[in-house]
Amino acid sequence: MTEIVVTDLVPLRYRGQWQGIIGGMWALGSVSGPVIGGAFAQSNWRWILYINFPFIGITYIMVPLFLKLNFVPTSLVSKLRRVDWTGSVIFVGGTTSMLIPLTWGGVMYSWTSWRTLVPLIIGAVSLIAFVFYEKYVAVEPLMRLSLFTNRTSNIAFVTTVIHGMILWCVLYYQPLYFEAVRGYTPIIAGVALFPATFTVAPMSVLTGILVTKTGRYRWSIWSGWTIATLGLGLMILLDVGTKIPQWLFIDLVSGVGLGILFPALQFQVQAAAAPKDIAFAVATFSFFRAFGQALGVAVGGVIFQNQMVKKLQGYPQFASQASALAKDAAALVEIIKTTPDGADKLALRTAYTDSIRTIYIFLTCIAAAALVMSIWSKGYDLNVGLETEQGLTEAKKSKENVAEEGKAEA
Repeated sequence: MTEIVVTDLVPLRYRGQWQGIIGGMWALGSVSGPVIGGAFAQSNWRWILYINFPFIGITYIMVPLFLKLNFVPTSLVSKLRRVDWTGSVIFVGGTTSMLIPLTWGGVMYSWTSWRTLVPLIIGAVSLIAFVFYEKYVAVEPLMRLSLFTNRTSNIAFVTTVIHGMILWCVLYYQPLYFEAVRGYTPIIAGVALFPATFTVAPMSVLTGILVTKTGRYRWSIWSGWTIATLGLGLMILLDVGTKIPQWLFIDLVSGVGLGILFPALQFQVQAAAAPKDIAFAVATFSFFRAFGQALGVAVGGVIFQNQMVKKLQGYPQFASQASALAKDAAALVEIIKTTPDGADKLALRTAYTDSIRTIYIFLTCIAAAALVMSIWSKGYDLNVGLETEQGLTEAKKSKENVAEEGKAEA
């Protein structure tokens, strides 16, 4: 909703600095989250949930005071009739049916369990049914399929999923590396993640401002994916004995690249969308980013488990319990920490590092694929008018019209 409000208020050319700031705020949350979450994990984990209430309270005050929109005089009944209720139910149900088993697959239940496969299949069938419903039945579709007739938009949606996968794999597995292999506490692991996260916010804001100044955005897409691919490639070098200055620099590079991509991908989607489809394009973009985040952790879990089993089977003392130990990357951290120093602990740390390295190899490959795909993105003109009833320019025009009418009457 925040991104939709911005697209409705600000012309495309000047949207970059606003989207950069919003992306920076999102990134700032990602930076502080691991540290605050680590502190709560060590003391009272329930505060991970309680901390939401103060921010929710702030919005109850800020939104009525500062969000000023032009009222459109239509009845509530007519507005409710425009909502695609059936499409919404199919879409939310199908998506939820897919995302839930992705989070518990390989942890609560195995990937071959019917508890994992059945909801995945139901979700996939539901989403296929959703597409047919939107195309042939819905009067005002929830998701306009016209968005997917543009090559640049399709590339943006695919690479947005990849961006979400990469970002959340790094945010999830890099702290586990610090805890399991380096022996850091959850708080220190969150602090150690700063090079990868603290660079995201400023790069997001800077990129948004530069796109607004230059009126071009493809350079940010290409440079973002190039730097991200390089940074992820460097993360493959992480080992049990990697020194602090080394992993500081390695994490820094990937953070810069991922930060640039936050506003860059949004520009790619919005510039390619028709004015009437902008709100739908932004909502679809947000969905694909969130879907990529959930998918990334799930795919990373599958890669980690398979590799961890394979690595542990190479150690006779762990071969019999390889599958049980590899089941949950987070739970294995505590097992490694409580293992006495010696050959067994070193073997576990080495296997853990090698398994996470395989995840980074996968992330490097999909980042490189995104870079190649982005080459075919078209550069659209950002100097386009704002077609909306809520825009800042519209409010200015209204005041000018009132002034002119007053002069005419005088």
